[in-house]
Amino acid sequence: MIIDAVSDLHGFYPSLEEGDLLIVAGDITAQDNSFEYDEFLLWLNKQKYRKKILVAGNHDMLIEKIGMPPESLPDNTEYLQDSGTEFEGLLIWGSPWTPWFRKVNPKCTAFMKRDKELFDYWEKIPKKVDILVTHGPAYGILDGIPLPWDGALYHAGSESLHGWLKYVERPRYHIFGHIHEAYGVEEYFCTYDDNMMQSINCSHVNEKYKPVNKPQRIFYEK
Repeated sequence: MIIDAVSDLHGFYPSLEEGDLLIVAGDITAQDNSFEYDEFLLWLNKQKYRKKILVAGNHDMLIEKIGMPPESLPDNTEYLQDSGTEFEGLLIWGSPWTPWFRKVNPKCTAFMKRDKELFDYWEKIPKKVDILVTHGPAYGILDGIPLPWDGALYHAGSESLHGWLKYVERPRYHIFGHIHEAYGVEEYFCTYDDNMMQSINCSHVNEKYKPVNKPQRIFYEK
């Protein structure tokens, strides 16, 4: 099975190869206006995948305000917000929440709460989920932002999500974005079937909001 994952589009819509499952992990527009959402949905409709999954991010203020009506989505597309779906025997769960941080742009605070409040959302994730899609990373896992004065990493991921992953049965894949600087793949934690969980930061734009990162492709075998 071919799974493609991309996040943090911010108004840039890449050319994708066709596959089986497409996952979009939030921050889909640049200015959060209705015209851009229409543009995104037109792009999404053209993508040749058997199933498409969408999760919102902190820039998606309009989605937090009015939701994502199912009738607005292209065929074979599901919006997940603390909810799940199945595809070819895979259990997929999606959640948009990220922790609040100091000096956040007040126009980009959708689905943000204090980190200690987020554990209630993580507890909704079912056991033995195969693919977990969140907008943001867990603390310490592809969440580092280099500090300008010395290059040391500031870890912006969710500590409560890290704690949840540490003590429960982990997914095979954790897909997210949010921290543009930390694009990449890292194995972290052993899963319930004795594989290593793959953490996948699939941010399309970099820290300067340039669309330089390719969607992450997964070749899944049962």
